[in-house]
Amino acid sequence: MNNGKDLPYRPCVGVVLVNHDGLVFAGQRIDGGRATSPAGKLAWQMPQGGIDEGEKPKDAALRELWEETGVTADLVEKIAKTDDWLTYDLPDELIGKVWGGKYRGQRQKWFLLRYLGEDDQINIATEHPEFSSWCWIRADEMVASIVPFKRAVYEQVAQAFRAHLA
Repeated sequence: MNNGKDLPYRPCVGVVLVNHDGLVFAGQRIDGGRATSPAGKLAWQMPQGGIDEGEKPKDAALRELWEETGVTADLVEKIAKTDDWLTYDLPDELIGKVWGGKYRGQRQKWFLLRYLGEDDQINIATEHPEFSSWCWIRADEMVASIVPFKRAVYEQVAQAFRAHLA
C-alpha cells in the first residue's frame, strides 16, 4: 500500500466546548487506552467527527457535540469558528485501517462554543459512546495531551481561540 498521499481528507468538524472559567472539555476516548501522549499519559481529545453529506459544518458540530456529550444546542452559545480548514495526516500505520481506508487524514472546521449548562447535564453515556471519562482542563493541557499526529491542529485551534481560553 502507498503512504496515502493520493487519498483525500475526510471532511470533519471539531468543538472546543469551554466553560465559564475558560476551561476546555476533554474526553478520554473509549478506545483511547492505547493512545498516549508523548509524556506517556493517556491521550484526551475534544468532540469531533465527520460531516454528513449535505450537512453544514455548524450543524455537524452541534450534532457531534450532542452525540458525544449529550449536550444539546440550547446549552451552548457559539463564540467563534476557525477561518480556515485545518488538516492533519494519519500516521502511516493507520492509513488504510480507519474510515474504510478512504482518507489520508482529516480536514476540520473548528467551533468554539460556550457551555451554558451545569456539569451534571453532560452525559457521555450516549447511544454510541465515544468517551469513557471527561474533565475540564486548560487549553495548554489539552494540546499537551492529544495524540502527536493531531497536535499541530490543536495548537492552531488553541491559538485561534486563545482570548476565550484559560
